Amino acid sequence: MSARTPATSPRDLLVLHAVRITGFGTADVVARRFGLDPAETEEDLLDAEARGWVQHSAFGDLSGWSLTDRGRAEDERRLAAELASVEGADDVRDVHGAFLPLNARLQRACTDWQLRPAGGDALAVNDHADSAWDARVLDELADIDRSLAPLAERLGAVLVRLQGYDARYSAALRLARVGEPGWVDGTDVDSCHRVWFELHEDLIATLGVDRRSGG
Repeated sequence: MSARTPATSPRDLLVLHAVRITGFGTADVVARRFGLDPAETEEDLLDAEARGWVQHSAFGDLSGWSLTDRGRAEDERRLAAELASVEGADDVRDVHGAFLPLNARLQRACTDWQLRPAGGDALAVNDHADSAWDARVLDELADIDRSLAPLAERLGAVLVRLQGYDARYSAALRLARVGEPGWVDGTDVDSCHRVWFELHEDLIATLGVDRRSGG
């Protein structure tokens, strides 16, 4: 039996979905998420805005696009139809099931990266002066990385848009290991935590799962 060829998503869906999984970002940020043309992405965002699916907001020096409730529903409707058309739901559900225990480990590791109990203070901030503590956390993140690889390979065989999470996570971990602590949990770089959060959001959006229900 020949290997399955992963399906390619239409550009307008990728734009809408990129807004979903990045949360809030400029047109350039949205375009970069799936390697899209910035000008075409801007056009798709304006079309989506006219349909009430996205909105542009500004907060001080920050401005960007975010999904509306209607946009979230439209994104999930189209993702469900896409998944059904490629007959990949079982694969994505299986990956999601294997992802959840890894998610709990990733959350604990990030907490340990941020906090290191000291002097009776369980919430003391980790100043990264204890190299043994940090090495233990990085080893745990590396073990999660190894577990992520086969899951990412399985996802990538279903849909092109689901490819690359393992490579991004590994790249962030390599930078963290050479002394850049922000690459573990930073929000302004493509850190391990940021990649992981996007993957989680991608899985629950694709499957129509409510994150609050434990998904």
